[in-house]
Amino acid sequence: MAKKIYVGNMSYNTTKEQIQDLFSQHGTVLSVAIITDRDTGRPKGFGFVEMDGDEAAAAAIAALDGKEVDGRALKVNEAKPKTDDRRPSHGGGGGRRY
Repeated sequence: MAKKIYVGNMSYNTTKEQIQDLFSQHGTVLSVAIITDRDTGRPKGFGFVEMDGDEAAAAAIAALDGKEVDGRALKVNEAKPKTDDRRPSHGGGGGRRY
């Protein structure tokens, strides 16, 4: 079963390929996503790796949490399920009344 891993504190210069190479040393990597700013397209400094299986994910987390990459110590842990606890910043809704 696939396991999703959070990777934080990444340098803005870190590439998907670097992350893929790091994690593939510990098991099969199914996907790598580096999160970017919607407006500027610049990396936000974190991303997610999906690995094939709990054992591979646990090995990667143990080996890579705190590992220095591009001058930054990575923060690596199991990704938490996304919760929609964001509240609208203004009324929203919109639309015209006729």
